[in-house]
Amino acid sequence: MTEPEDKHRCIWCGIDPLYVAYHDTEWGVPEYDDRALFEKLILDGFQAGLSWITILRKRDAFRLAFDGFQPEIIARYETAKVEALMGNAGIVRNRAKIVGTIASAKAYLAIQEQRGFADFLWDFFDGKPLRNGFATHGDIPAATPISLAMSKELKRRGFAFVGPTIVYAFAQACGLVNDHVADCFRAEECAALARPSLRAERNNPGAP
Repeated sequence: MTEPEDKHRCIWCGIDPLYVAYHDTEWGVPEYDDRALFEKLILDGFQAGLSWITILRKRDAFRLAFDGFQPEIIARYETAKVEALMGNAGIVRNRAKIVGTIASAKAYLAIQEQRGFADFLWDFFDGKPLRNGFATHGDIPAATPISLAMSKELKRRGFAFVGPTIVYAFAQACGLVNDHVADCFRAEECAALARPSLRAERNNPGAP
């Protein structure tokens, strides 16, 4: 990928074409789809101890190995499937994370039955993205009181690998938090993609 234009980006994406494309098209875009949110949370859990670019390069293999991250299927995984995943060189072969994914799928289904996973997550942010507008990457925290509260509740409900730092990275990636730095061209673009408020939509479903 060659980009002669002088766009300012968040420094973390560097110059790797895959990482730049991820930054320019996915990271920070508000996500409202239940299953897509589940997938990203699981992948962020697999990232623990690794770099995100490692997971990004393996994402297609992960999707194939985990049946498209369909929680209904993952929740029924048994020992044979776990062993098959442990033998799959295309993914991160970590038994605790694989078993944790099964537990998280079951926890997801319980929330989905009650209210919907997207609603559950967005309520931590009052139904709309939190835009911080930090000047530099160094100003961005690794975790916040909100990510701590979300982590605690996800753990209480049975999710695995959802510590406050993982949860905050997840919130940034899925646009619950808009942490593109102030001079990044995607800061305004992602802000423009946000719905006014999921909570408002639920309270007034017939509004245009």
